[in-house]
Amino acid sequence: MTALPTTWRATILTLFPDMFPGPLGVSLAGKALASGLWALEARDIRDSATDRHRSVDDTPAGGGPGMVLRADVLAAAIDAADTGQDRPRLLMSPRGRPLTQSRVTELAAGPGPLIVCGRFEGIDERVIAARGLEEVSIGDYVLSGGEIAAMVLVDACVRLLPGVMGKQASGTEESFSEGLLEYPQYTRPQEFEGRLIPEILVSGDHAKVAAWRQAEAEALTRARRPDLWAIKARQKRPKSPTDG
Repeated sequence: MTALPTTWRATILTLFPDMFPGPLGVSLAGKALASGLWALEARDIRDSATDRHRSVDDTPAGGGPGMVLRADVLAAAIDAADTGQDRPRLLMSPRGRPLTQSRVTELAAGPGPLIVCGRFEGIDERVIAARGLEEVSIGDYVLSGGEIAAMVLVDACVRLLPGVMGKQASGTEESFSEGLLEYPQYTRPQEFEGRLIPEILVSGDHAKVAAWRQAEAEALTRARRPDLWAIKARQKRPKSPTDG
C-alpha cells in the first residue's frame, strides 16, 4: 500500500480559486510552499454544480436579501475534496469561534485543514451540520468572503511548521504564546531621534533581560488586552479549597 503524503496540506473550497496562493505565495509561506514544506490546493466549488449554468446559490428560505450557498452543491464539493484523512473541516464565518494561537498550534500539528470559504449571505445551515464544519472567525467584522480569512488562518499555521522559520524560538517567544502580548523589540542604532534602547537590553545580563521582557509583556497585556490579562490572572491565582 502506498503511504499517504505527510506534508501539511491546506485544501481551500472557494468560488474564486484564482485568489490563491496570493500572499501565501511570497515571503516565508511562499518559500516553504516552493520547497515542499507544505501544500496548497484551491478547489472551485462551482465544479460540483449540476446544471449548465454552474449554479451554486439560491434565494433564502423565508425571504430576505441576497443569496445562500446551496447545501447539495457545497456538500458535493466537500466530498470530492475529502481524501479520507481525519482532517479538520473549517468554515470561515464571522459567527464562528475566534481563532486563537492555541487553536492555530493545534491545526499546525495536524495534517492540515479543509477550509470552506463562504460567500453571499452565508451557506445553508444543513451542510454545516451534515459535514461537521467547525465555524472559525478571525474577528468581529464582516468580509466580502472567506478567502482572506482563510489566508490569515493558513499563514498563522504555516509559520509554525518545522523548517519554515529560521529559529524555532521565533514561534514561542511572541504574542499569545504564553497568553500575553509580546514585549517591545529594539535593534540598532543605539539612538534614534533622541530615543535610546533601554539600557537593560544592552547590559549583557540575560536574567535581567528576561525579567524586563516578562514585566513589559504583562504591562502591555494589562493595558491593551484586559480580557487576556483576566484569563492569565485566573491561571496564576492559587486554588481555594472550594474550587473543583
